[in-house]
Amino acid sequence: MSDLKDRLLPPPLRGDSFSRPSSSGRQPLLGLDVSGLKKRGQGLKSWIRVDTFANTQLIEVDKFSMMRRCDLPARDLRLLDPLFVYPSTILGRERAIVVNLEQIRCIITADEVLLLNSLDDYVLGYVVELQQRLKASSVGDTSPDYLPFEFRALEVALEAACTFLDAQASELEIEAYPLLDELTSKISTVNLERVRRLKSRLVALTRRVQKVRDEIEQLMDDDGDMAEMYLTEKKKRLEGSLYGDQSLPNDGVSFSAPVSPVSSPPSSRRLEKSLSFARSRPDSAKSSESENENIEELEMLLEAYFVVIDSTLNKLTSLKEYIDDTEDFINIQLDNVRNQLIQFELLLTTATFVVAIFGVVAGIFGMNFEIDLFEQPGAFKWVLTITGVCGVLVFLGFLWFYKSRRLMPL
Repeated sequence: MSDLKDRLLPPPLRGDSFSRPSSSGRQPLLGLDVSGLKKRGQGLKSWIRVDTFANTQLIEVDKFSMMRRCDLPARDLRLLDPLFVYPSTILGRERAIVVNLEQIRCIITADEVLLLNSLDDYVLGYVVELQQRLKASSVGDTSPDYLPFEFRALEVALEAACTFLDAQASELEIEAYPLLDELTSKISTVNLERVRRLKSRLVALTRRVQKVRDEIEQLMDDDGDMAEMYLTEKKKRLEGSLYGDQSLPNDGVSFSAPVSPVSSPPSSRRLEKSLSFARSRPDSAKSSESENENIEELEMLLEAYFVVIDSTLNKLTSLKEYIDDTEDFINIQLDNVRNQLIQFELLLTTATFVVAIFGVVAGIFGMNFEIDLFEQPGAFKWVLTITGVCGVLVFLGFLWFYKSRRLMPL
């Protein structure tokens, strides 16, 4: 996969589009010294950038530059940090969509996808698949009403996550069913330990699949979140409002470079948001119908992958039910063996009681006293015979009692 990565990605670019060379030869990022960033734990991270024309680029950007580039708070970037373990999340923000789906951790904007650099097969596969779909749409292989860039990138991320989870569920199924069948035929410590590890993996995988399913369902149930994720439409409306209002000053700031949430004063950001809202209100009534259509478009996209992930969850649920049935069957078998041992112990105790009768008779005849019975030549044989018959009758009496009380099978 390293060869594939070398073919896909050009040499890395240090910094981002906002970097400018300094006179000292050191390249600062947004006025921040790189060495100082590394000292504070905010060093450069490698990102794979894919634009709307399917061009790929390997860039190295620090955390503050990424926050300014995508207008995201630090807590959203922490969701993408590989050092932290967070559940699957899809967040719609003002200028970006933050996606954390299994191995796919990326930031999707209206113009680009920024994916954390990794040698994982699914990450590189995501880049290849996104490139293919973008190139196919650019040559007209798809319908004219194709999805906007951010939805196509989100669709590939959902497809990659659902495919990855479904593949793991299929592998677990292939391993589980023969093992469970073997356990039902032969209960051993080794098989029980293997089933225990299998069930632990099943519980962990089910939790991950359930989280992805809940995240998609939560997005489908909230029209506001889905409307927030339509970045292309928001960008067009904002560009139209900026270019249409000549009274507003234009200082040459690029539209793709929003004011940094770190360096900007809170009052100026509130003023900018108020002006933007005031400019966009007259256009909101005109675009309400198109927004509803876009929401329905995104909802159908999410619903398609909701069906896929729900099928994977049903597969895992069926496997869990099969494991539970196997456990119940094993418990029944163990209860049956336990009952047989109890019955055997009961019979052994009864037999011990009968044998104890002979000991009582032997103890009586071993006492030091004289009776006429001792003088009879065949008296000892009669005593043994009578004692044995009595013992057998007592034993049969106990068996009849056990069966009448249903303590033993008939």
